[in-house]
Amino acid sequence: MQLFYLLRISNWLKNLIIILPAFFSGKLFSLSSDIYNNLFITFFSFCLSSSCIYILNDLLDYKKDCLHPTKSNRPIAAGIISKRQAYFVMVCLAMLLFTLLCYVPKSTVVFILAYLLLNVVYCFVLKHIAILDVTSISLGFVFRLIAGGMVCMVLITHWIIILVFLLMFSIALAKRRDDLTLSETSLETYREAQFAYSIQFIDIAKTISFTVTLVAYIIYTVSPEVIQRVGSNYIYVTALPVLIGILRYLQLTVVFNQSGDPVDLLFKDKFLIIVIFTWLALFYLIIYG
Repeated sequence: MQLFYLLRISNWLKNLIIILPAFFSGKLFSLSSDIYNNLFITFFSFCLSSSCIYILNDLLDYKKDCLHPTKSNRPIAAGIISKRQAYFVMVCLAMLLFTLLCYVPKSTVVFILAYLLLNVVYCFVLKHIAILDVTSISLGFVFRLIAGGMVCMVLITHWIIILVFLLMFSIALAKRRDDLTLSETSLETYREAQFAYSIQFIDIAKTISFTVTLVAYIIYTVSPEVIQRVGSNYIYVTALPVLIGILRYLQLTVVFNQSGDPVDLLFKDKFLIIVIFTWLALFYLIIYG
């Protein structure tokens, strides 16, 4: 069980973003078996990459994690898994990852390696620099998205790239707010970048980024090129659950101070689950119905 916690298996859910290009192109159920295989290998490659990064980050931050109210339960910080054991697991994952990359199209391998390199730099440098830390996290999702498009041979439009980047940027800011809230309570500093943030600044930045995300999404839904490609004039209907979902996330962040791990938040908040499934159902009916 502790090994699963070390690998952050629950966070593998984030890598499902590679399916978005196939879903929005209307080709999700019509891909060849070879492409499905490549899509699965790409997904698993990103899972292994992210787990390697999680372990590396825990190894570098275990002293600060010991002071954190929730991160102190992580296997390395809690002393359940030793640093030597963690290094061994990370090396094994890396070897398995580079073995899998031999079976992934070369065009996709570039983005998997770019994701890995970006996050290694993040662990050592970028996470200590305010604004660049959340920017690098958002770019990681963009790399996943483009890799998924490469595998499915689907052209990634500028709209999807912009929306994914903005949404993940907003969520990353919300997570930084959680660290600041906990620091005010415990009087501990969990990140060096915290000194360049304040709750007021993050609230303003988060509101701006979420607003720009919503405006960009609405423009996307009424864009003539998108309507022509999807073949429906009703895409704008999907903007309603997006608006409700953003407001709910802001409510959880600002009112209830629950902006920690977005995956944990998703599993715990039934409201968000219903909103996301409603959004997916509407898009499914528009594209495939």
